[in-house]
Amino acid sequence: MTAKLDSALGLYLEGIRDGRIQRALDRYTGDRYTQHSTGVADGKEGFRTFFESFLDRNPQREIEVVRAIEDGSYVFLHVTQTLGGSTRWVTADLFDTDENDRIVEHWDTIVTGGLTTPSGHTQTDGETRVTDLGRTEENKSRVAEFIAVVLQGGETGRIGEFVSADSYVQHSPDVADGIEGFTALTAGLAAEGKSLTYGKVHRLIGQGNFVVALSEVDWAGTAMAVFDIFRLENGLIVEHWDSAEPVPTAAEANNSGKF
Repeated sequence: MTAKLDSALGLYLEGIRDGRIQRALDRYTGDRYTQHSTGVADGKEGFRTFFESFLDRNPQREIEVVRAIEDGSYVFLHVTQTLGGSTRWVTADLFDTDENDRIVEHWDTIVTGGLTTPSGHTQTDGETRVTDLGRTEENKSRVAEFIAVVLQGGETGRIGEFVSADSYVQHSPDVADGIEGFTALTAGLAAEGKSLTYGKVHRLIGQGNFVVALSEVDWAGTAMAVFDIFRLENGLIVEHWDSAEPVPTAAEANNSGKF
């Protein structure tokens, strides 16, 4: 385990799961802590204030880190949380670290957990192993092109250039497996006079067969912050997870904003 991954896991598991907030802040954060999580103020004090109340409200906490990838100074975690034994959440968390591998910035989206797709997958099951490290930059470029051509450019007829026609496993709760599942989603929105339009990609990181993008998306008229997690094989996307949260107003954000 690298030091920066240890910092991200430590802040999450020691600080939030185990409730040792000050110890985690002292050990795993840097000189600044810029926050993009909705409702949590900037700085270590903002983290401490929010999570002290969170711990009081949720004395029973189960947290599992399902996926972790690293790229340069960045660490991404895909996490499940169960609070009070029944309330379930899925979070996508991106951390930036300083020269000492301590956390200095954090972005996230949080969605309701415990859902399944039309094809029977959960929001977090599927492959977790990081492989193909030699293809990291190639895979990042492929995902960047897919987003630019299909999701931003609207050229849905070219999706087969980027997504496997033989095996495309979808973990987004409302979307079935295969290219057909994606086209059905966009066709359904179009029939309602709505669309799924990707704007700016704020962060794109990758490690081997996994690539993660944090994007600003117009989802049927609502501004959303969306984490897309892609797994690739031989240059094609074969698996996808996502986590989308509305972009808050400045007052709701209570910090530097969602991006």
